[in-house]
Amino acid sequence: MTPTTIVLLIFGLVLLVVSADWLVKGAARLASVFGISPLVIGLTVVAFGTSAPELAVSVMSAFKGQTDLALGNVVGSNIFNVLFILGLAAMVTPLIVAQQLVRLDVPVMIVVSIMVLVLGYDGKIGRLDGALLFIGAVGYTTFLIRQSRRETNESVKLEYDKEFGLDEKKSTLLRDIGLVVVGVGGLVLGSKFLVDGAVEIAKYFGVSELIIGLTIVSVGTSLPEVATSVVAAYRGERDIAVGNVVGSNIFNILSVLGLSSIIAPSGINVAASALAFDIPVMIAIAVVCLPIFFAGYQISRLNGAIFFAFYILYVVYLILSSTGHSAFANYQMALAYGVLPVALIALIAITWRAMRNRGAPAR
Repeated sequence: MTPTTIVLLIFGLVLLVVSADWLVKGAARLASVFGISPLVIGLTVVAFGTSAPELAVSVMSAFKGQTDLALGNVVGSNIFNVLFILGLAAMVTPLIVAQQLVRLDVPVMIVVSIMVLVLGYDGKIGRLDGALLFIGAVGYTTFLIRQSRRETNESVKLEYDKEFGLDEKKSTLLRDIGLVVVGVGGLVLGSKFLVDGAVEIAKYFGVSELIIGLTIVSVGTSLPEVATSVVAAYRGERDIAVGNVVGSNIFNILSVLGLSSIIAPSGINVAASALAFDIPVMIAIAVVCLPIFFAGYQISRLNGAIFFAFYILYVVYLILSSTGHSAFANYQMALAYGVLPVALIALIAITWRAMRNRGAPAR
């Protein structure tokens, strides 16, 4: 590994983030020109746009046959999005959870997360599996568009107008097309640099591509979600912060993993370690979101700090496991018999209190 490898990896990350931003802006303005409402743009173009780095990296990895990196990127990004991003955003300010997220989007996130385990149980997510996932993405997007057309809340419409509306004075058709073209090109080039650099680093340190995908690559490709959610929380748009993460996780599985599985010559290989640990962790985190979100329809600063702490614990686990550190066995035992039981008891208590409050008579 040379210093050039590090430089190319960092340059690839920066190029991915900047290109995704250009793509979202250009596509959103073009959609406005053609009469598509800002609300629909927010639910489709922007939702896909924040997942564009994951899509570019996973598809590039799948095309090159580095399928462990493609899978690790998706699973790692989904874990990072909930534990790190929501945790960090909630520590900035308690986050509001829209009722639709609890009733529809979080259950969808749980179902599609379980689908990854089921489809990959035989050690591979093939092209047929990928097609099934991508059909799910089309169906989910169609449903969102239909729901948005029924939106009657003027405050919601104004929020999306402000966030994604077209500025006639600063936008031209040629400029918007240019943003889309440059954005797509930047994503392709940035993903190539990032994938090549990540593979080189994995070989140098003797760790698997799956571990690199679960850590370095997943964090890098999730930077748009970090910026969107933390800035939204800071500005007081606390519902957008949560919706962005949940929507991104759904699209990561249905679109990113689906397309990657279709493009990969032999499908996406699913390592035994991913089936035994990482994918179950992703499912568990999705399931945990339901009672926590349901408790007062908000994520408190305390819950945010707990999310954040669990991400640190997860990363330490990956590092100790991949390096074969002597402390790994004790650390694993401490998690299994100490941290997880306490977390489970706390989760049951949160759920019970939330259900009790829902059933309490109004005063």
